[in-house]
Amino acid sequence: MRETIIARCEAKGLRMTGQRRVIARVLQESEDHPDVEELYARASALDGAISLATVYRTVKLFDEAGILDRLEFGDGRARYEDADREHHDHLIDMNSGEVIEFCDPEIEALQEKIAEKLGYELRGHKLELYGVPVKKS
Repeated sequence: MRETIIARCEAKGLRMTGQRRVIARVLQESEDHPDVEELYARASALDGAISLATVYRTVKLFDEAGILDRLEFGDGRARYEDADREHHDHLIDMNSGEVIEFCDPEIEALQEKIAEKLGYELRGHKLELYGVPVKKS
């Protein structure tokens, strides 16, 4: 079982207020890629005293500490996900903005092969595909 976001924050010495704990819990339970406004809506539903500014500051702190990954998919909104998630790539539906996570062994192997061919050892990567649904006839 992975360590929780709260546990990783505490291990890094971050001061975890009650509101930060709520925000961390919301992030931990997110199955999608929420932006700050969506995180605020979810967190403020649990604690009405949480402000949008608190969510912005907390997300920035977690990002700088390496707890979160900041994702930008070209729609002008930064989205966030747990940095400790299993590796995956993203397909972004350009019509709806939906973000689909996937992992393909063939793509992973090809990336390794390309890096090796160019004389590199691959240490990481991010793959984002952008597309529109194919209309079925």
